[in-house]
Amino acid sequence: MRWRSSIPPNLIGSTPRPTECYGTDSSQFPSSNLFAAAGDGIWDNGASCGRQYMVRCISASTPRTCIPDQTILIKIVDHAATVASQPSAPGTTVVLSQTAFGTIANSTASSINIEFQQ
Repeated sequence: MRWRSSIPPNLIGSTPRPTECYGTDSSQFPSSNLFAAAGDGIWDNGASCGRQYMVRCISASTPRTCIPDQTILIKIVDHAATVASQPSAPGTTVVLSQTAFGTIANSTASSINIEFQQ
Protein backbone atom coordinates (compact mmCIF):
# COMPACT_ATOMS: atom_id res chain seq x y z
CA MET A 1 0.00 0.00 0.00
CA ARG A 2 1.18 3.52 -0.68
CA TRP A 3 0.53 6.26 1.81
CA ARG A 4 1.91 9.48 3.14
CA SER A 5 3.99 9.80 6.25
CA SER A 6 5.24 12.77 8.17
CA ILE A 7 7.64 13.35 10.98
CA PRO A 8 6.58 14.82 14.30
CA PRO A 9 9.19 17.14 15.76
CA ASN A 10 8.35 16.20 19.35
CA LEU A 11 6.90 12.68 19.35
CA ILE A 12 9.75 11.71 21.66
CA GLY A 13 10.95 14.32 24.06
CA SER A 14 12.83 14.29 27.32
CA THR A 15 9.51 13.77 29.10
CA PRO A 16 7.56 10.82 27.66
CA ARG A 17 3.96 11.65 26.84
CA PRO A 18 1.14 9.12 27.35
CA THR A 19 0.07 7.34 24.17
CA GLU A 20 -3.41 6.23 23.12
CA CYS A 21 -2.23 2.62 23.00
CA TYR A 22 -0.25 2.11 26.19
CA GLY A 23 -0.53 5.23 28.32
CA THR A 24 2.72 6.00 30.13
CA ASP A 25 4.20 2.48 29.88
CA SER A 26 7.72 3.17 28.60
CA SER A 27 8.18 -0.48 27.56
CA GLN A 28 5.85 0.21 24.62
CA PHE A 29 8.71 1.81 22.70
CA PRO A 30 11.02 -0.60 20.87
CA SER A 31 14.68 -0.23 21.85
CA SER A 32 15.39 0.62 18.20
CA ASN A 33 13.08 3.69 18.47
CA LEU A 34 11.40 2.55 15.25
CA PHE A 35 7.78 3.31 16.08
CA ALA A 36 4.87 5.35 14.75
CA ALA A 37 1.44 6.81 15.37
CA ALA A 38 -1.39 5.52 13.17
CA GLY A 39 -3.44 7.96 11.10
CA ASP A 40 -7.21 7.63 10.90
CA GLY A 41 -6.94 5.43 7.80
CA ILE A 42 -5.34 2.56 9.72
CA TRP A 43 -6.21 3.44 13.35
CA ASP A 44 -9.27 1.12 13.33
CA ASN A 45 -10.57 2.32 16.73
CA GLY A 46 -7.29 1.36 18.38
CA ALA A 47 -7.01 -2.11 16.84
CA SER A 48 -3.77 -1.00 15.19
CA CYS A 49 -2.02 -0.68 18.58
CA GLY A 50 0.98 -2.97 18.61
CA ARG A 51 0.78 -3.80 14.91
CA GLN A 52 4.07 -3.91 13.10
CA TYR A 53 4.62 -2.72 9.55
CA MET A 54 7.50 -2.98 7.10
CA VAL A 55 7.94 0.57 5.77
CA ARG A 56 10.02 2.11 3.02
CA CYS A 57 10.18 5.56 1.48
CA ILE A 58 9.13 5.57 -2.18
CA SER A 59 9.04 9.28 -3.07
CA ALA A 60 8.92 12.86 -1.84
CA SER A 61 8.41 16.31 -3.29
CA THR A 62 12.16 16.93 -3.04
CA PRO A 63 14.34 14.68 -5.23
CA ARG A 64 16.74 12.27 -3.49
CA THR A 65 14.89 12.47 -0.17
CA CYS A 66 14.41 8.70 0.14
CA ILE A 67 17.32 6.52 1.21
CA PRO A 68 17.49 3.77 -1.45
CA ASP A 69 16.93 0.13 -0.48
CA GLN A 70 16.13 0.99 3.14
CA THR A 71 13.18 -0.83 4.74
CA ILE A 72 12.36 -0.73 8.46
CA LEU A 73 9.99 -2.53 10.83
CA ILE A 74 7.94 -0.09 12.92
CA LYS A 75 5.47 -0.62 15.77
CA ILE A 76 2.26 1.41 16.17
CA VAL A 77 2.14 2.96 19.65
CA ASP A 78 -0.22 5.94 19.27
CA HIS A 79 -3.00 7.62 17.30
CA ALA A 80 -1.75 10.40 15.00
CA ALA A 81 -4.78 12.58 15.74
CA THR A 82 -3.81 12.80 19.42
CA VAL A 83 0.00 13.08 19.37
CA ALA A 84 1.48 16.26 20.80
CA SER A 85 3.06 17.14 17.45
CA GLN A 86 0.44 16.98 14.74
CA PRO A 87 1.27 15.45 11.33
CA SER A 88 2.88 17.87 8.89
CA ALA A 89 0.45 16.96 6.09
CA PRO A 90 -3.33 16.43 6.15
CA GLY A 91 -4.39 12.83 5.55
CA THR A 92 -1.16 11.42 6.93
CA THR A 93 -1.42 7.65 7.33
CA VAL A 94 1.57 7.08 9.59
CA VAL A 95 3.51 9.54 11.74
CA LEU A 96 6.98 8.06 12.14
CA SER A 97 9.31 8.61 15.08
CA GLN A 98 12.30 10.79 14.26
CA THR A 99 14.56 7.73 14.26
CA ALA A 100 12.26 5.80 11.91
CA PHE A 101 11.86 8.74 9.53
CA GLY A 102 15.59 9.48 9.48
CA THR A 103 16.40 5.83 8.76
CA ILE A 104 14.44 5.77 5.48
CA ALA A 105 14.60 9.42 4.37
CA ASN A 106 16.52 12.65 4.69
CA SER A 107 15.40 13.96 8.07
CA THR A 108 15.12 17.54 6.79
CA ALA A 109 12.06 16.59 4.70
CA SER A 110 8.67 17.31 6.26
CA SER A 111 6.79 14.45 4.60
CA ILE A 112 7.38 11.46 2.36
CA ASN A 113 5.33 8.90 0.48
CA ILE A 114 5.75 5.43 1.88
CA GLU A 115 4.93 1.87 1.01
CA PHE A 116 4.07 -0.37 3.93
CA GLN A 117 2.95 -3.90 4.64
CA GLN A 118 1.81 -5.56 7.82
